[in-house]
Amino acid sequence: MYRPAQFSSDDPQVAIDLMRAHPFASLISVDEAGGPVVSHLPLHWQAPSGTGPGGVGGTWGHLLGHLARANPHADLLQNRPRALVTFMGPHAFMSPRVYPDLMRVPTWNYLAVHCEVEATILDDPADKDALLKYLIADHDPAYADQWRSLPKDYSARMLQGIVAFSLDIISLECTAKLNQHRPEARTGMLEAYDQGTPDARALADWMRRLGDDPQDKP
Repeated sequence: MYRPAQFSSDDPQVAIDLMRAHPFASLISVDEAGGPVVSHLPLHWQAPSGTGPGGVGGTWGHLLGHLARANPHADLLQNRPRALVTFMGPHAFMSPRVYPDLMRVPTWNYLAVHCEVEATILDDPADKDALLKYLIADHDPAYADQWRSLPKDYSARMLQGIVAFSLDIISLECTAKLNQHRPEARTGMLEAYDQGTPDARALADWMRRLGDDPQDKP
């Protein structure tokens, strides 16, 4: 990932918070012909000390998820376990009208995380079931009782239809492009984003959160 120094975040908590707040990720592998293979899916981040499926995880923890068994990416992940996962946080356009002078151009601000990962396939039905507990708790905790009440043969068939995995994070990069190098536009940017879309408002929150971080100073 292209990361100019002024936009590079080395705080792992920033990356973790982004992965948890924006869990719908892109899983990217390279096939035997050298071509890219991409699947879009929700992933659950778990700390390195986590005791759930997949073991203890890499230095930055691990990501739990699953693919449909019919998805060719599932076989590829087993045969070529090294992959890349990307998370896109809030992002929005920024008009040059926020600057106090006219000689400026538009830009796009965003936060993103890239993780290099090593995949481990989880074949044990108990591990698959534990993985689903995490995903249900993340996105629809009210559904947990309904899932538990389903006939055992039905839930077993559903588990057979997925390939579950743990992705150990072996390297991590985080970009927070918030125009930190243009302090003269900060007030105008905050005013514009505070009145904008949900993504724009989220960027304003991140600007305030990171504004006191020395690495974000121009």
